[in-house]
Amino acid sequence: MERQVGNTKLVLVRGDITRQKVDAVVNAANPSLMGGGGVDGAIHRAGGPAILDECRRIVKEIGRLAPGNAVATTGGCLPASHVIHTVGPIWKGGGRGEPQVLKSAYVESLKRAEELGCRSVAFPSISTGAYGYPLGEAAREALEAVITHLEAGSPLEEVRFVLFSDTVLAAYETALTRLKP
Repeated sequence: MERQVGNTKLVLVRGDITRQKVDAVVNAANPSLMGGGGVDGAIHRAGGPAILDECRRIVKEIGRLAPGNAVATTGGCLPASHVIHTVGPIWKGGGRGEPQVLKSAYVESLKRAEELGCRSVAFPSISTGAYGYPLGEAAREALEAVITHLEAGSPLEEVRFVLFSDTVLAAYETALTRLKP
């Protein structure tokens, strides 16, 4: 499924984010940036030690990455040149700023991609795995944040959501269909 947003093509696909031929992939990281499970572990494994080396340097400089922020490293052995690491919120019922932090994670990732001169970026579904964010709500928040950012003007040519299962893809398709064109 795709939609044109300003000059940017917004695409929803089922697939493996570690195999995407884009300028940057976004990693749903944990604050330590040291890898973990899910998307984070898959990106670190596929990208190799260069990513972890840069993450260590970043943590030494700035400390742990706060939820809603984003930093960039090399893509290592990935087809993508860059990995943008962002930390989403842990779901605690929705009344503790989770929607704002989730939107910030997407927007800050887009800003890092633009600063790097990227033309294409691929996102996973941030915070919907171990962090427990309800899938339908997360899909809506993610798409609203990305669309709002793109509508304001962006040099990005493509923003791709690479969703690992049919269930996650369906949730994002439903959310995109419900958003005004």
